[in-house]
Amino acid sequence: MHVSIPVMKISAAIAVWMCVVFTLFCMGFAIRGFTSLDGLDAIEREHSVGYAWFWTFLALVSVVFGVLSRMISKGKFGDVD
Repeated sequence: MHVSIPVMKISAAIAVWMCVVFTLFCMGFAIRGFTSLDGLDAIEREHSVGYAWFWTFLALVSVVFGVLSRMISKGKFGDVD
């Protein structure tokens, strides 16, 4: 017996725009984290820098997936369905 599970499909063009939005969201948190270090003590500053770098990493991952989605939508990886 085979059970069919409904799957949500996202087009490559929509994925590009979702990556753009997520990248802007992540970079907003990263920039805020890097610019708000003045009034913090050493331990809080270390934690804030760590979180800011984490958000920067997430933004870079989103950029990579956005570029890959753009390449897919332009047909760089074979036949587009």
